[in-house]
Amino acid sequence: MKTRLGCLSNKSDSYSDFSEFLPPAHETTARCLKLSTDEVVRWSESFDHLLSHKYGLAAFRTFLKTEFSDENIEFWMACEEYKKIKSSTKLVSKANKIFKEFIDIQAPREVNIDYRTREKTKQSLEDPTPTSLNDVQAKVYSLMEKDSYPRFLRSKMYQDMVNRAHAQGQRRSV
Repeated sequence: MKTRLGCLSNKSDSYSDFSEFLPPAHETTARCLKLSTDEVVRWSESFDHLLSHKYGLAAFRTFLKTEFSDENIEFWMACEEYKKIKSSTKLVSKANKIFKEFIDIQAPREVNIDYRTREKTKQSLEDPTPTSLNDVQAKVYSLMEKDSYPRFLRSKMYQDMVNRAHAQGQRRSV
């Protein structure tokens, strides 16, 4: 994953945090060719498509880190993991962890939700089920889709990725 995104990135001041995806020089060529222009461009078709593609999700997370707003995507990912938990003991533990990290007032990575949603979530987590976080997750998803996702698509980082994928595709077809 790091290699594929690294080969499309251009380390610059506008997204220097993206350097975590840069591969060792000897690995770059072979693996870079696997992320096609179509895949990168498809990320702009829908927010769902971006998040369902592991490299799209990684690029979006990196972008949000550069904007110091990655708590929303980290929360969304934590909710996705939460839904998969089968053990009621683990469900309670994970619910408490997510609440303390993202939902509680003054949480270290507090997501931007209204009072009513916070209180409703707090109540539903008193007896957690795999769907207890669905409403708050949907609100955070909607916020990212309407705000962060359009900024990502307009960002220099994403535009550079599209241009590089396109340039690599042309080189391969020659």
